Amino acid sequence: MIAFNIFKWIGELFTDVLFLPFNSIRSLAQEDFGWWIANAVNWFFLGVLLVLLAYWMKESRRFIKEGTEDRA
Repeated sequence: MIAFNIFKWIGELFTDVLFLPFNSIRSLAQEDFGWWIANAVNWFFLGVLLVLLAYWMKESRRFIKEGTEDRA
């Protein structure tokens, strides 16, 4: 019974608390400008991903130049 309550609490946390911003964005999507607002979240995450990818590639290039990359 305790495990059931834990999973029930986790489900309520996600549906009632953590998804509230996305529910409000979904209600805005009915309007003309709502598509841009709804996809702003996607563009933000894409931007973060591209910045991290560029950093990773820069560090990878640095390790290859120094000859300290992990060679198996």
